[in-house]
Amino acid sequence: VQLQASGGGLVQTGGSLRLSCAASGRSFSWLHMGWFRQAPGKEREFVAALRRNGGNTYYADSVKGRFTISRDAAKITMYLQMNNLKPEDTAVYYCAANEGYPIYYKVQDYSYWGQGTLVTVSG
Repeated sequence: VQLQASGGGLVQTGGSLRLSCAASGRSFSWLHMGWFRQAPGKEREFVAALRRNGGNTYYADSVKGRFTISRDAAKITMYLQMNNLKPEDTAVYYCAANEGYPIYYKVQDYSYWGQGTLVTVSG
């Protein structure tokens, strides 16, 4: 499985961005998916997750109500719509996938990772 993340950039506080993660090698019916982020000097942290059935989503408390995870099965692409962005959302965002059933917020439970895309929110 290969993952390619894109869509990061520079945005002002309160703005929006949509990240994309294109997958190859497996269809979504096999993959549990997630978004994580890592700010400078900090550990990688969970942002959002989507079970392979497409029906179960999970969010970190810090992004709940502002971010939405979704997917397009035909395009084998996952998205993270980020609204009302804050400076503390500044980080490199990574998409991740796993075929087994991960504990959705645990970094070590995901086997496949994209290369990361930088999101910078200016205050």
